[in-house]
Amino acid sequence: MVATIDRDTYVGLAKLAEQAERYTDMLEYVKGAIRVSDARLSVDERSLLSVAYKNLTGNLRSSWRIVSHFEEYASAKNKAHELRLTRSSKLDIERELISICEDVLRLLSNTLIPAARPGDELVFYFKMKGDYYRYLAEFTQDAARKESALASLDAYKLAYKLALATLEATHPTRLGLALNFAVYYRDVLDSPERACHLAKHAFDEAVAVLDQMPEATYRDSLLILQLLRDDLTMWFKEIQERDALEM
Repeated sequence: MVATIDRDTYVGLAKLAEQAERYTDMLEYVKGAIRVSDARLSVDERSLLSVAYKNLTGNLRSSWRIVSHFEEYASAKNKAHELRLTRSSKLDIERELISICEDVLRLLSNTLIPAARPGDELVFYFKMKGDYYRYLAEFTQDAARKESALASLDAYKLAYKLALATLEATHPTRLGLALNFAVYYRDVLDSPERACHLAKHAFDEAVAVLDQMPEATYRDSLLILQLLRDDLTMWFKEIQERDALEM
């Protein structure tokens, strides 16, 4: 008889897999915890799920950018053989990325979002939905890109509306959402102005009540505020340089 693995064991295995950097196993263990129990994940369990998907897609996104750079070089130098190889490699990476993004989006839409509690949990999942549609929009083309971009925007808008209504201005989930939503405007819609507007609004609101920030989330919130500040500096510079060229 095969012993049944309970939720706590699955979570423990997921944490071990994280330490071993075995993110595919880590993801399967979190999914196992959902299967044997329910879809309402604790903060730690949501973090495990997010880390697993983020590492799986992060490596592929990095690989895609590197291969795309070599593709541009081979095209510019008219190196037909190298161009065929790089394009084939890029397509393989894109297929893997699509598979993982579609997997997390199914899990969110079919299982996690319907079971989520209002507040931090629901905002977290809609933020994830926006993130993974954004990843698809990064490399897909034409109608597929438009569809992913619109789905990402819808998810981010809903997440942000819920965050404003239920989470404190310094809450790390709300700040992380603002950061990623601003990146969407900058990278997908090519609008650093809207990115700056959203990021500055979130930054200013949080800084205004910084003295009220809970100690438990202080470190996480401060880190995201620093990232918002860094991106604002970079995006403002982009706008100034672009405007100078247009004069």
